[in-house]
Amino acid sequence: MSNRFRNGLTVVMLVVLAASAFAAGYLTRELVNGRGGSTLAHAEGDDMALFQEAWSLVEANFLGQLPESRQVTYGAIRGSLATLEDPYTVFIEPAAREVERERLQGSFGGIGAYITRSEETGEVLLEPIPGNPAEAAGVLVGDVLLAVDGQSITAEMTVPEIVDMVKGEKGTSVTLTLRHPGATEAVDISVVRADILLPSVVYRLLEDDPTIGYIGLSRFSGESGNEVGVAVQTLLSQGATRFVLDLRQNGGGLRDAAVAVADHFLDSGPVLYVDSQQEGERVFNATDETLAPDEPLVVLIDGGTASASEIVAGALKDRERATLIGNSATFGKGSVQYVFDLSDGSSVHVTSARWLTPNRQQLDGEGIAPDILVEVTQADIDDGRDPVLERATQYLLETALTPSP
Repeated sequence: MSNRFRNGLTVVMLVVLAASAFAAGYLTRELVNGRGGSTLAHAEGDDMALFQEAWSLVEANFLGQLPESRQVTYGAIRGSLATLEDPYTVFIEPAAREVERERLQGSFGGIGAYITRSEETGEVLLEPIPGNPAEAAGVLVGDVLLAVDGQSITAEMTVPEIVDMVKGEKGTSVTLTLRHPGATEAVDISVVRADILLPSVVYRLLEDDPTIGYIGLSRFSGESGNEVGVAVQTLLSQGATRFVLDLRQNGGGLRDAAVAVADHFLDSGPVLYVDSQQEGERVFNATDETLAPDEPLVVLIDGGTASASEIVAGALKDRERATLIGNSATFGKGSVQYVFDLSDGSSVHVTSARWLTPNRQQLDGEGIAPDILVEVTQADIDDGRDPVLERATQYLLETALTPSP
């Protein structure tokens, strides 16, 4: 085993152990009491020597091709985390971490165009997003991308690799060599990159009743609070008097984004409690600057409603602000992960706290049951029907017709 590989593996494993110690209270106490130092030294000494002994035998005797040292390091990290038996404490490689970071930020530096590869011809095609730099620079729908900054696009390149070539910091330029639809000659187009928003929200007035504003939220990114705020204000200005907030298949995201979304419908008071060994119990409250404090509200849920989505659903249910309608209980993820970025762009996600609803309900493995359970059949799916949304519309209409006591 080379010294460079041995030293690199030691450093990465120590970073993982230190990150876990910072995130998990019981390890932090051991470090403070002086026992953590001996644990790390033991991991660096005897345990690392045992690993090196085993891997040296593999290197000397393995019949197949050995992986690169970085992949062995990644495997060692994953194996270490697997001993915790926690499905949410995980290691993320650099490329996947970058995608995750962009999704959570809600924006990235780019040109504002969809990039796909044709299944028929294998060509890489562009479709500019209206109002973004690619369209302004002259990129057309169906343009064939031939090169990026002089580097030719090859059949071996994957779409994610090509996307990485096109992306870059806001304000920088990228030269695209394109062939417009129907043309034979290639042209070079320079595009100045900008911050490209990755929308997490769609909204509209429902056709069946234009007094009902529908808001669909696909994830909780850094922009989601503002996006939902714009949706609520726009729908109110268009005549909405009741709302449907669709959190189905929303796997979560940022905790602060969940608090910001709930804040649009709650007038002060608790949104959630977070309990950790480092900080004890913290409460996250809504402000008194809500946009829709009284309008009737239904939240749509299913088994894919998880994490940050459950924060919002749980807060609105416990505060008696909304009625939950769905075909099943939510996923049941009541833990909080701290994300530690490592030196090579990878990251470690460490379960570090539990969160509770305003009524102090802990959701791990249980989820939140809908107030109104709706059966969804395969026939409904095949026919393109949405019985859950239909029931939500019916409920809001019935509520509007019910006289106040």
